[in-house]
Amino acid sequence: MPSSEQPSSKTPSSSTPTAAPTPGESPELIWLRPERTGRGPRPAHSRDSIAAAAIAIADAEGLDAVSMRRVAAALGAGTMSLYNYVPKKEHLLDLMLDAVAGEYDYSGLTPTGDSRADLRRLAHEQLATLRRHPWVPALVIARPGIGPNALRYTEHFLAVTEPSGLNGTARLEALALLNGFVCQYAQYERTAAAGAKWQADLAGYLGRAAASGEFPHLAAAFANPGPPPESPDALFDRSLDRVITAALAPAGRV
Repeated sequence: MPSSEQPSSKTPSSSTPTAAPTPGESPELIWLRPERTGRGPRPAHSRDSIAAAAIAIADAEGLDAVSMRRVAAALGAGTMSLYNYVPKKEHLLDLMLDAVAGEYDYSGLTPTGDSRADLRRLAHEQLATLRRHPWVPALVIARPGIGPNALRYTEHFLAVTEPSGLNGTARLEALALLNGFVCQYAQYERTAAAGAKWQADLAGYLGRAAASGEFPHLAAAFANPGPPPESPDALFDRSLDRVITAALAPAGRV
């Protein structure tokens, strides 16, 4: 839930890369579309206010409840008028993801030179954000965010992993690996919390499979599970350390 300033010394910049679309062609990315042309009266709404209204709906009722009609009603606007700000539903999703990425508090994430420790702190910040917005993991896996706030996150990640000695491609791969893990863990937490009966049935099913004799390695894993984690955060930390080790390892040394 991934700039021009290096975040190791300053707060991430608010600047956004721009590129000129082909003449006569509307850019597909909303980040390439100017929010306003500067002509005419001041707009009644903004991308920020539209994204905030959509996020409030998603937080309360889930992503399926978000529609242009619902967002317009929340803003006291006509549905069709919103298309002047957000031409497509996909653009609305992009704005929502980037607004969530903008919640990161970088003041407590200043790079220390210890990539492992810095990634641990960054992952906890990300998990806290995903817990506030449980609809995000499924969306970000299907439609990764690349807006200004996501780019600031990427810039910060590259800054904290610079001491690792990995090249740029490897560090971007590490970013994808760590983000994927945190999103999947947040999704797992949500599923576990909402499906206690399903979890109990799954445990019983796996127990019977292990006892059948058909899956000896599964049975061995069940027979020697190790100490249970003290809390969901302890499980997250234990798994996170493994992922960070893999993410920072040079190719072929995992």
